Amino acid sequence: MKHTKVKDLLNSTTTLQEVNAKGWVRTFRNNQFIALNDGSTINNIQCVVDFENTPEETLKRITTGAAVSVFGTLVESKGAGQKYEIQVTKLEILGDSDPEKFPMQPKKHTLEFLRTNAHLRVRTNAFGAIMRVRSVLSYAVHKYFQDKGFVYVNTPIITGADAEGAGEMFQVTSLPLDNLPKNEEGNIDFKKDFFGKHTNLTVSGQLEGETFAMALGQIYTFGPTFRAENSNTSRHLAEFWMIEPEVAFNDLDDNMDLAEDFIQYVIKYALDNCKDDLKFLEGRLLEEEKSKPQAERSEMALLEKLNFVLENNFKRVSYTEAIDILRDSTPNKKKKFQYIIEEWGADLQSEHERYLVEKHFKCPVILYDYPANIKAFYMRLNDNTEAGRETVRAMDILFPGIGEIVGGSEREERYDVLVEKMKALEIDEEELYWYLDTRRFGSATHAGFGLGFERLVLFVTGMTNIRDVIPFPRTPGSAEF
Repeated sequence: MKHTKVKDLLNSTTTLQEVNAKGWVRTFRNNQFIALNDGSTINNIQCVVDFENTPEETLKRITTGAAVSVFGTLVESKGAGQKYEIQVTKLEILGDSDPEKFPMQPKKHTLEFLRTNAHLRVRTNAFGAIMRVRSVLSYAVHKYFQDKGFVYVNTPIITGADAEGAGEMFQVTSLPLDNLPKNEEGNIDFKKDFFGKHTNLTVSGQLEGETFAMALGQIYTFGPTFRAENSNTSRHLAEFWMIEPEVAFNDLDDNMDLAEDFIQYVIKYALDNCKDDLKFLEGRLLEEEKSKPQAERSEMALLEKLNFVLENNFKRVSYTEAIDILRDSTPNKKKKFQYIIEEWGADLQSEHERYLVEKHFKCPVILYDYPANIKAFYMRLNDNTEAGRETVRAMDILFPGIGEIVGGSEREERYDVLVEKMKALEIDEEELYWYLDTRRFGSATHAGFGLGFERLVLFVTGMTNIRDVIPFPRTPGSAEF
């Protein structure tokens, strides 16, 4: 008999049918009731064992974490909390789990403990729910862009270009580290390396994505990116996934429209397709917040917060207006901010972004027209800017509890202006000749943005640490599993 998923059994419309279910034991009580889960749903199915006619040796092996196969009759459950249960006629132990050693016992575990068992934490309700939501969000990303006629482009993971100009990149080499070849100047001779030049893991697929947008019109990338930034915080990862659409002939306003529509679409898709998991995660968040002081608790429950984003237009505010608001704010005047805002040109920190979203506007915010000197070289310089206040057509989307979730811009399509900006930042023109070619041959206005996928998952699941929304987190000093 072919086994049936627990999700399908619980959604069944016919009872008194003979079924086979396979999964892992969550709990086994009174030598009679197995709570069985196979990962297809947050919900377990109860399997009622005839313990009087089951060998004692078999009963002893029904432990938390054990893999089992049960055969029996699907019947309406007499107990509260479940619609159906299986009256077991035959049970097989597929894989034992020593209760003395299996760390995921049915009790409350700290998130820190679970991170040290990232290979097993997905066996818990919370992480099963998070990973199913992550999977659905991933599908929604592709569905949104595919339905709109975007072309999915796989940009390189190994690259010689630093898209952000920040230099915080992981180097890729096949050279022997204990005997590095040197050139006549005494520097490492990368000509003898695998690629014949200095290469890194990518921080962004944007530059390569732009070249495809200037031929295919509208493209998106969705792949892993890497930052060798020594930020040991709840918001940073060294390896994460990035979504980067790029659209020819779009300006900054089009870019903001696309980002807002995209975010609302994927959140709605998760709400429509992950009801049980999100309801569970909402309950988990409410439990967790009971131990926090009232001032630190979320003003809205998880589902309310997600619906709030769907039902409200994002507030669009210029950087200059935001600086005025922050400078005049109570936490700034009373020096409650860690980074005090004193003048125009300051690089906004997470505390400033969250103040604008959570305290001042109380809705998602899109900031635009940032100072040129705090943004990347490829962002389009605004015309007719004030002396000393040069701005670029950049935009960031800020979310409650997260801060920045999206960063994007209209790109600098003018060859001469782009070259001047690269010279000022000492970016090698020869290294990026291929990028400049898009401005030499048929240049046009274009725009795009990047969205860190884990920050989106963080927001939708209500988790507070980014290490808990990716299967195996990569952080400073940690590359286990």
